[in-house]
Amino acid sequence: MKQGAANYTPYLHFSRAEWAKLKDDQLLHVLGNEIDSLRALNEPLTEEEIVQIYLPLSRLLTFYIAASQELYAVTDKFLHASIIKVPFIIGIAGSVAVGKSTTARVLKRLLSLWPGHPKVELVTTDGFLYSNKILDQRNLLERKGFPESYDARKLIRFLADLKSGKPKVLAPVYSHLYYDVVQEDHWIAQPDIVIIEGINVLQAGRPTDKTFRVFVSDFFDFSIYVDAAADHIERWYVERFETLKKTAFRDPASYFHRFANLSTEESVAMAKKIWSEINKPNLTENILPTRNRAKLILKKGPDHFVEEVWLRKL
Repeated sequence: MKQGAANYTPYLHFSRAEWAKLKDDQLLHVLGNEIDSLRALNEPLTEEEIVQIYLPLSRLLTFYIAASQELYAVTDKFLHASIIKVPFIIGIAGSVAVGKSTTARVLKRLLSLWPGHPKVELVTTDGFLYSNKILDQRNLLERKGFPESYDARKLIRFLADLKSGKPKVLAPVYSHLYYDVVQEDHWIAQPDIVIIEGINVLQAGRPTDKTFRVFVSDFFDFSIYVDAAADHIERWYVERFETLKKTAFRDPASYFHRFANLSTEESVAMAKKIWSEINKPNLTENILPTRNRAKLILKKGPDHFVEEVWLRKL
């Protein structure tokens, strides 16, 4: 573990080997046959990655959750207030194709296995995108994923309802097949933990001195940024696009069905074009600048495996 050399850093730095020593073995026997269901496209999730990276992280999170619950209890006691069940909210940010979804799914499963079997919900911010119809009307369809393409007020209301202890909260649903928000109900009913996953969750905007603003990250009890070099993420994005071309894009109902018959050369060219015109600018301008707002950074190497962990000092 390193705390920085000549320059001060707000983070404690752990190599993969150092972080792996912090694991707890009591959950290992449960996961053997579940790894495939947690893996994302083109992402080599292994049992070793779960054991060395995600088990220690889930253990750390249980300590934070226990401390948070105790703080709520003593505060309610001090205020002579009735105890309201309030979920612990974890935000997971990072670029398109960096592996946020896999991180979220693995943590959801691991956290639900700890003693007491907490109820864990996973919500992606894709559901809070404006519909394609609205984006088209506002000439924002080509900027889908940029901050202005999200209904931030709706997302903040959702988080405020969760943190106020509302018994049931409705989370909108996004379909990657249709590439749009769909009319489905996903009710969140008094969970112990909620994981909010999305590229934009740590963005803070630019408030003026005369304006009081609430940001999505204000509702987080813990935040994670999944990080990797931009050239690695671009390669993963191109590889994922090629895989989708051979699978999901072949469904006639898919928004991207028109790409299903592209040659390999055409597919690579199209993926690189989308990356360079949309995803890379969004990463550079909006996502990467939020990295140091996270409480924990998972730094991946070229093979998609985490090589370093950075934990913000208390």
